Amino acid sequence: MRDFALLAMVLALCWLALLRPWLGVLGLAVLGYMQPHGYAAGFMRQAPVFTVLFGVTVLGALYHTWKDKAWAALPWRRLLAWQVLGLLALWLWFAVSSYFAVMPWESWEKYLKVLKILPPLLLTLLLIDTREKLRYLLATLALCILLPALKGGYWAVMSGFQDRVYGPPGSPWHENNAFAVAVSMAIPLLMLWWRETHDKGVRLAILGGIALCYGSVLSSWSRGGMLALGAVTLLLVWHSKRKLLAIPLLLLLGTLFFVQLPEQWFGRMETITAHQADESAQSRLAVWRIGFDFALQHPITGGGFNAWPVVSLATGGSLDWHSSYVKLLAEHGFVGLGLWAALMLATLAGLGYLAWKHRKGEFAWAGDHAAMLQASLVAYLIGGLTLGIPYWELPYHLVVIAALLGGLARRDGLPAGRASMP
Repeated sequence: MRDFALLAMVLALCWLALLRPWLGVLGLAVLGYMQPHGYAAGFMRQAPVFTVLFGVTVLGALYHTWKDKAWAALPWRRLLAWQVLGLLALWLWFAVSSYFAVMPWESWEKYLKVLKILPPLLLTLLLIDTREKLRYLLATLALCILLPALKGGYWAVMSGFQDRVYGPPGSPWHENNAFAVAVSMAIPLLMLWWRETHDKGVRLAILGGIALCYGSVLSSWSRGGMLALGAVTLLLVWHSKRKLLAIPLLLLLGTLFFVQLPEQWFGRMETITAHQADESAQSRLAVWRIGFDFALQHPITGGGFNAWPVVSLATGGSLDWHSSYVKLLAEHGFVGLGLWAALMLATLAGLGYLAWKHRKGEFAWAGDHAAMLQASLVAYLIGGLTLGIPYWELPYHLVVIAALLGGLARRDGLPAGRASMP
């Protein structure tokens, strides 16, 4: 029954993508981030639903471009934005490091998987060209993570936070630590949705969803997730226009959750500061030293994708890097880590400037978007300290959205006669 329901959903998304190609971009986000086929048990479990919808969206975009004679209206300014050029430079370096990899076949296979991140981002740049479409896209991204978080948060409250919460099976964040970081990234997007809508019922529902997201992260028992959640909370308070109201509400929410947490949970969180006595933390430090030493021996290109089984032979080849920074350094050298860090930090700086520039006034919406996108990326970067998640699609999606946001803010600021310029 689940398979037929999923088939009906995919067919509906394909139909919408043909009618309105930009809706296909939203559908790709649903299939990519929620991974609904992971819940299937039959013929749809291995079906290439994402590839099919991507192809239909491309066909729909080509047809509408031909029908409307819009070839000359391609948004070259967005396509050549520095964020896009940074992404292309990073992926080009991934190809270079794969060529010099210690395990070339493994590396090229992984490279092709990582390369699949770029085409949907290109569709986003081409088809999301208005503030309204951007609002729907951000709401879709938030919902894709919110829906499994609602289930996890509800179960956490009902079980007294005794069990760990996990993400959708087959998704990039199915594991509890990764899911905690993903939920932390979704909270600012939900807050942005809350600011953008004026319907009281929807606003109350979003606030309830945010509360359950907090419960879901707490019940993941993830120390990295807690650090990401703490950073997001601080940024939300910092960017709040009603700090005197936000702080008491957060304290009340924290009190309601913390009184239900078991003693074992507090014992696990205490190891964040007492890492010398924690076996897991010590093993991670040992692996990080191995990765850093290997990077010193191969400082330019690193070892390529999936190099850790060879690099960590001294530990039996059974440990992952447990850090996005160490993983990028060991697999792509100092150049790869530098390109990735420059892209992320420059995006954060650009969003910070946009949030400061449009704190008030007619374009305050752009400032709100920039502030929440920045908070979401900060959650990812902090979560990446202890998780090897440098190839998630979501942070790169946010980088592309930052480029879109800057373009929309500039376009809306132009005089009426120039506002239609791509």
